[in-house]
Amino acid sequence: MPRLLVFQHVAAEPLGTLDPLIRRRGHRIRFKNFERHPDAQLNVDRYRGLVVLGGPMNVEDHPRRPHLANEMRAIERMLGQGKPVLGICLGAQLLAHVLGAPVSRNPVPEIGWYPLRKTAQGEADPVLAPLPAETPVFQWHGCRFDIPRDAVHLASSPDCPQQAFRHGDNAYGFQFHLEMDQRLVERWLANPAYREELANSGLAQDEEAIRALTRRHIATMQGHAEAVFNNFLDLVGRPERRHTLPSREWA
Repeated sequence: MPRLLVFQHVAAEPLGTLDPLIRRRGHRIRFKNFERHPDAQLNVDRYRGLVVLGGPMNVEDHPRRPHLANEMRAIERMLGQGKPVLGICLGAQLLAHVLGAPVSRNPVPEIGWYPLRKTAQGEADPVLAPLPAETPVFQWHGCRFDIPRDAVHLASSPDCPQQAFRHGDNAYGFQFHLEMDQRLVERWLANPAYREELANSGLAQDEEAIRALTRRHIATMQGHAEAVFNNFLDLVGRPERRHTLPSREWA
């Protein structure tokens, strides 16, 4: 039974719809919750894949949040062992940084529902194949990653062109949140820190607009998400391919 390691940064950002899907497929999940255990030791060697979730902190916070540097070392080791890695939002930014790409503030935050358009490479990608060429997805981020060197650019949005990438054949970074369901959207809209971020963003989508768009789009996105995540989970257990990565400043 393949074992998956999950890095969770805050209770408000869980696996969402990925959790029951992983369990239905028979995978065992081991969580490392850095909100509860910021000094957790990270030995990734026993695991067949890694999912790194989102969070309100940023890559640039790693000097003040040592767990971020520990996570990046763990991501680097997983990549070196050729194991599947999926980074979501902050997780994608950490993955991009490990691969040598800059992470910076996006000119405008994306909070709510935005159109996602696949690139030509995204159309041909085996994991993203179930997504239509253009489809609305849920977003909540103020930072963005550059596409790492030697990675494949898979998707973009009008306000943030760098939305998804693949490195090698089994490491993926998604800036958007396919794992959301309606209950989790409501949980974020009820969170005081997240509500303040939305209120201060100056964006056109307020709470009620996000709720209305969620009712309109969530079921379709969940259907696409299940197919995409199933494709990623199909990668777990493939023969390992080893890659040598350069040391970074957080090492």
